[in-house]
Amino acid sequence: MARKLAESGFNVYIYDIEAKNSIFQGYENITVHVGDIFDYDLEALDNEAIFVNMLPGETGHNLTKRLASAESRQIVDLSFSEKTPDTILEDSIGIGTKVLWDVGIAPGLSNMLLSEAYGKMGRLRTAEIRVGGNPTEKNGGWNYMAPFSPRDVIAEYTRPARVVRKGVTVTLPALTERHSIEVEGRGTMEAFLTDGLRSVMSSIPAEEMSEYTVRWPGHIERFVRERESNSLDLERLIGEWSFDSDTPEFTWMEVSAIDHLGNSMNWIVNDSGGEDGSSMARTTGLVTVGCIRAWVEDPGMLEPGIHAPESLPRNVVDSIIEMMRENGVEIIGPIVN
Repeated sequence: MARKLAESGFNVYIYDIEAKNSIFQGYENITVHVGDIFDYDLEALDNEAIFVNMLPGETGHNLTKRLASAESRQIVDLSFSEKTPDTILEDSIGIGTKVLWDVGIAPGLSNMLLSEAYGKMGRLRTAEIRVGGNPTEKNGGWNYMAPFSPRDVIAEYTRPARVVRKGVTVTLPALTERHSIEVEGRGTMEAFLTDGLRSVMSSIPAEEMSEYTVRWPGHIERFVRERESNSLDLERLIGEWSFDSDTPEFTWMEVSAIDHLGNSMNWIVNDSGGEDGSSMARTTGLVTVGCIRAWVEDPGMLEPGIHAPESLPRNVVDSIIEMMRENGVEIIGPIVN
């Protein structure tokens, strides 16, 4: 994300608790500040900038909460915390501050595509998202490595899944509704409920709405078996699921919607990574970069307040999809307009 923004001519300032200057060599417009962001005087930072929060989970939510308390700030939140940024409104948000949250692949692009389906077809009968980042081949053991914070992956497996059934939001146990799916070019994989719908449960009317995470067969069965036998060591998982950049991997997503007349819209997103990063880094980061570019080009794109990705204008969504395709991400489905 930092490199793509720098290549677009933006001045990028990175605040990281670890020194990673080597990966940004050659970029004169990237400046790295090493240290804990919470030790900085956040109120003194330039309010003319766009703040992009990529800290995970609860830590990320706390940062957005602090950033949003200032007036007239523009914030992009990718923390995917259980406490979503819209809860900031329960406390306080600075006058004129704008927060755009969950702008990754899912949630993020998935929200935008469901919004397109709703805009074209009206109230949906069913809306389903299936998404996962996995090794290209089953590699034994867990057949998995975490492409982002392993703790957040574990939270997906343990957090109850909020879904829509018969037009009402209900909570179901995570990892339920397991079923096999066929992924073109990959073969049989397994999908199961996780808590990834978030804002679309209230913003997009549907009778049935679900989000499923996709893994190789056997992965989630092992997790459930170890959990039920009390042998599941979450700290051990963080090591066993560590990401190996030398292992081929891919990210795949299907977003499907059907209206009450039986009309359907369906999109497939597929990426196998590249020299500019892993598939999850690319598919997540490119969506965010597209949002930032659009926001810079049109500062009035969003009104003050908290905004989910499905609220973005259609032309912005179209530009994001085209940019992703230009960067080698395969996206098959109806044109967004």
